[in-house]
Amino acid sequence: MRTNYKIQGTPNSPVLMFSNSLGADLKMWDELVPYLLPYFRVLQYDTRGHGQSKLTEGPYTIAMLGQDVIELLDMLHIDKVYFCGLSMGGLIGQYLGINHPERLHKLIISNTDSKIGTIDRWKERIKIISEQGMNAIVDSTMEKWFTERYHKTNPSRVAEMKEIFLANSKVGYSACCAAIGAADFRSDIKKISLETLIITGDEDAVTNVTQAEVIQKEIAGAKLKVFHARHLPSTELPESYSDVLIDFIIGNKTYDRGMHVRRTVLGNPHVDKSTLNKNEFNSDFQEFISNYAWGEIWTRPGLNKHNRSLITLAMLIPLNRKAEFKMHIKAAFNNGVTKDEIKEVIMQSGIYCGLPAANEAIHTAEEVFNEIGI
Repeated sequence: MRTNYKIQGTPNSPVLMFSNSLGADLKMWDELVPYLLPYFRVLQYDTRGHGQSKLTEGPYTIAMLGQDVIELLDMLHIDKVYFCGLSMGGLIGQYLGINHPERLHKLIISNTDSKIGTIDRWKERIKIISEQGMNAIVDSTMEKWFTERYHKTNPSRVAEMKEIFLANSKVGYSACCAAIGAADFRSDIKKISLETLIITGDEDAVTNVTQAEVIQKEIAGAKLKVFHARHLPSTELPESYSDVLIDFIIGNKTYDRGMHVRRTVLGNPHVDKSTLNKNEFNSDFQEFISNYAWGEIWTRPGLNKHNRSLITLAMLIPLNRKAEFKMHIKAAFNNGVTKDEIKEVIMQSGIYCGLPAANEAIHTAEEVFNEIGI
């Protein structure tokens, strides 16, 4: 199966994977990405029959769509992910949580149910699509996806999502309808033992709050978050939605978020050593670094970690702080910076920071390259 995907972020970060709703594609998650990249590698993919993924004849099953996820992870050599699926993607998440929990760190299922609608209802939708095409249900779908407020304040994004919906193949869409209609995890959902977050919208007419509360009771220890939204809260409220994901996966304290980012950038051995060396004298300073440098600045969405590493190296060169410069050269590789890019930063600094500072930086960089065997 050829699955279309997009993965962004630095190689040392954990992977957060997103599974789209019926009728959408991987672009439905785009608004979340800038908020999440400081913490994660973000993996978006098109479910079979959607977007640019391979179109095969139906009907499909949720098990088939779940196995597509496993095959994609195997192809990318990713052992485990944090998984977030919405609606149909939430059914896929339930399948994975029941059958492949070893591939997930934690599970987020959004705007979904363990049984969505009736088989007859889905057969009726398939018939309408077959006879009249996607245009027959696009307007009603947009009403279900977004609140009236969002329609008024974000007409261009609604129009874009409408185009994505209309671009769906009747064959792929109908095959996924059949998969949703046949899916029923009501007797198995209690088998999910992963830490699970359930998300829904208070105006969601497709999968409502009551249904989400039932799932919460079935999954031991599950948490529930209700947004003021309809079926796609991730699109309506991307910053808030992202923050809820970060809270669930990492924590809501600035220190916890800072330590997470600090580990992804500097590496566990370095941070573990700093933590072991904490004492009464330096502990306040260590917490200051984790809270403000890593929790407040490195987590800002305006620059990715790759560019922050380059900027940090450029600023350290005229300061001539050798130990810090060496540490951030090593960190830069964790953030996807190349040896050639480091060379260009030093060359640029020779003009604007002075040749002696750049000369010292060149020698220091070579020391690091020799230490790590590059």
